[in-house]
Amino acid sequence: MAERIYLYDSTLRDGAQAQGIDFSVADKQAIAAALDAFGIDYIEGGWPGANPTDDAFFGALPKTKTAKISAFGMTRRAGRSASNDPGLQDLLAVNTPTVCLVGKSWDWQVETALKVSTSENLRMISDSLAHIRANGREAVFDAEHFFDGYKANPTYAIEALKAAHEGGANWLVLCDTNGGSMPSEVYRIVSAVKAALPDANLGIHCHNDTEQAVANSLAAVEAGVRQVQGCINGIGERCGNANLIAIIPTLMLKMGYDTGLTPEQLTHIGELSRLVDDRLNRAPNRHAAYVGSSAFAHKGGLHVSAMNKDSRSYEHIDPALVGNSRLILVSDKAGRSNIVNRLHQMGIEVADDDDHIGELVKAVKEREALGYAYEDASASFELMARERLGQLPRYYELQSYRALNEYRLDAKGRAFDVAEATVKLVVKGEQVMSVAEGNGPVNALDAALRKALTPHYPQLNAMHLNDYKVRILTPSDATAALTRVMIESRDDQGRTWNTLGVSHNVIDASYNALYDAITYHLLKAGV
Repeated sequence: MAERIYLYDSTLRDGAQAQGIDFSVADKQAIAAALDAFGIDYIEGGWPGANPTDDAFFGALPKTKTAKISAFGMTRRAGRSASNDPGLQDLLAVNTPTVCLVGKSWDWQVETALKVSTSENLRMISDSLAHIRANGREAVFDAEHFFDGYKANPTYAIEALKAAHEGGANWLVLCDTNGGSMPSEVYRIVSAVKAALPDANLGIHCHNDTEQAVANSLAAVEAGVRQVQGCINGIGERCGNANLIAIIPTLMLKMGYDTGLTPEQLTHIGELSRLVDDRLNRAPNRHAAYVGSSAFAHKGGLHVSAMNKDSRSYEHIDPALVGNSRLILVSDKAGRSNIVNRLHQMGIEVADDDDHIGELVKAVKEREALGYAYEDASASFELMARERLGQLPRYYELQSYRALNEYRLDAKGRAFDVAEATVKLVVKGEQVMSVAEGNGPVNALDAALRKALTPHYPQLNAMHLNDYKVRILTPSDATAALTRVMIESRDDQGRTWNTLGVSHNVIDASYNALYDAITYHLLKAGV
């Protein structure tokens, strides 16, 4: 039987301390529900009494199926009894099954930050944990600054753990609070703690200040800890916390531990990662281990050729195990294998020895040399491929377009812009002209195209612009520079696709990207 590792998520507390992150009560409730559904063992909801958001969250605790909600706080204050400490009273009042208390384990911190004696600190730890246990709660002790404290004074650091253990703590969690420890140090120190407290349940809590929080957490597991604390996507104060999204599959797939998750639950880890990013209104990290959209992306022709023979050539696991999928990129690094594989992924059947493949490889390399980037615009690549294979319908013919931007002053001398676009098209044999205004010439051009096309293709009502980016490719040319426009579009089902255009004229580049976006949508709509 594989040994059990317990997963303790602190996204809602430690993760919320990151700069730029401000969870609402609804955010915390939604994330807690997702963590529970995924199968996390412990969810640290926040610090009762610290702020109105945490108070509101604990005031209406979500009902969980398997996860235990944990309330976070600190040991009693000096000079007070545990039963008369306001902070501990706040923790017990929220009635969570688990309470996590943080206490000092570095003698220097005790004397400089708390300004109490080292012996009083030990009593504060023991009394507080005993009080939590006496009230029927599971008690977790976070030994703050443990690794720095151990390196400075190993005897006192161990005494702090023993005080918590004697107080009845169910878990002793070793914290690399400053995030400066090395994996070899973590392994050595955890091994020493395990020898000193052989009957204690140990946990690990790492920060990422040297980009080693995941490595340090895994080293601690190898040395004997059985609870791992961290945050979804590694968010947290300063440089972040240990990233549970990377730790969980590594524990299961690489190290053979039981995390309480089934293989089927593990396939939803990418959904959990994206849900937190959505709540934070930020784009997911495409290069994130296991779950990123580029985690199993292959660009080099040599790589793809080897992948065709055996996927283990350049993939450390089957992407399906974590709910991800392989992506064959098309770029100027591409060979025939890239093109064939990408076409097959797009549902375009073509023989490996088809003459069109060589033409496509050449076209991709030539166009990328001009500034195109098909690895980020797969929709435009598919349209180019289908056109060369004779599989692309022509939904309309452009005769001309004009886009104007006029700067005006009103009667009171206030300045404002007016953008207007005119398009002349042939749609289904009918000549159509439309004029539209917009927020800038590109928006006006988009509006004019839709005005002309929608009566003939009502499917365009379901297409929306998601993002618009302009990149200057030749900055030394100043205002005459070559530009690349990238447009991300979406439909009413939430599907997204990227198209691009390249030109010295940003309006022309925008039109080409818009043309591809419209054509791709109509193609996928079955028009």
